Amino acid sequence: MHVSVATVTKPLPPTPPVSDVSHTPYLDALQRDGFVRIPALISESEIASLKEAATMVTKMTRAGSWPHFRSVPKQFPPWPKVPPPASEGGIWGVQHLLHPEIPGREAFARLYFSEEVLAVVYELLGQVQDPSSNDLSDEPLVMELFNLLVAPESRDFELRWHRDDIPETASPDEELLQLRAKSPQGKQSHAQYNLALCPDTSLIVVPGSHRRVRTEIERNVDPYDPMLPDQLVVDLQPGDAVFYDSNIIHRGVYKPKPNGGEETRLTLHACIGLKGFDSKDDRTVRATAVLQHGVGAWVDRDDASFGIGKRAENMRHNLIAMGKGENVGYSLQG
Repeated sequence: MHVSVATVTKPLPPTPPVSDVSHTPYLDALQRDGFVRIPALISESEIASLKEAATMVTKMTRAGSWPHFRSVPKQFPPWPKVPPPASEGGIWGVQHLLHPEIPGREAFARLYFSEEVLAVVYELLGQVQDPSSNDLSDEPLVMELFNLLVAPESRDFELRWHRDDIPETASPDEELLQLRAKSPQGKQSHAQYNLALCPDTSLIVVPGSHRRVRTEIERNVDPYDPMLPDQLVVDLQPGDAVFYDSNIIHRGVYKPKPNGGEETRLTLHACIGLKGFDSKDDRTVRATAVLQHGVGAWVDRDDASFGIGKRAENMRHNLIAMGKGENVGYSLQG
């Protein structure tokens, strides 16, 4: 049974008096709940073009023609070089949608750097945009990752309960210190989101858990237990997005696509960073979280430019400044 989730409708209707209306409704929801669901973030025409491109790269990757993927049964990088056969579950994700060689890159880049998405990101990261300014010389946003999550083949696949940047082995004291360091005074170092192109109920979260240590139940629960107290299933329809704190307690539950049938899950999964975030040691932590996926191997190629504006190029150069990613390690194991 699905339960309701915190929802902010876009655009917000004018509601007098103005003084009582929050100017940061998405940020308010994110800080309170650890996630914010935004219905209809993109148009039907955008959904159609992105779904076409996503279906194409998924078929390529299943056939072994695109070498960057997430494969069953692994949950976290490093990923194998050859996708497992469909009989073993195949892939559950396609990596590097902004890579210069991937088909459909133009459609993916237009979304990633779009005003619809970046306006939300600016709010969540506490940045103020001046729409009248053409000065993008000090762009605060960092291009990070853009991937695609898909349904496995022939078998169910589940991710364990986890936080993205804090290992399950952390003690309560260590957990609290890391939570505070990664989001000091509630500020975010990055904005992470899922945007659905098909109906998607795969993401399950525990609201409010991004600001506290795990309870005894959460600490001792089976990693694949289907139920935690207060959990919510995030119900996304095509065009809906959920932005969430990457250290909220969450998991994924993925049902297989029908054999030979259409793709049943095409969910764009992305993160965008904030340059100069001054949390202690965050530069190392963020570099690991981003560069562990191998984006540093191609982002500085001569043909990796986007040609869709100065902001996109400055965001790319902010990622290049993060480094290549040699020996950064991995955030989680498994």
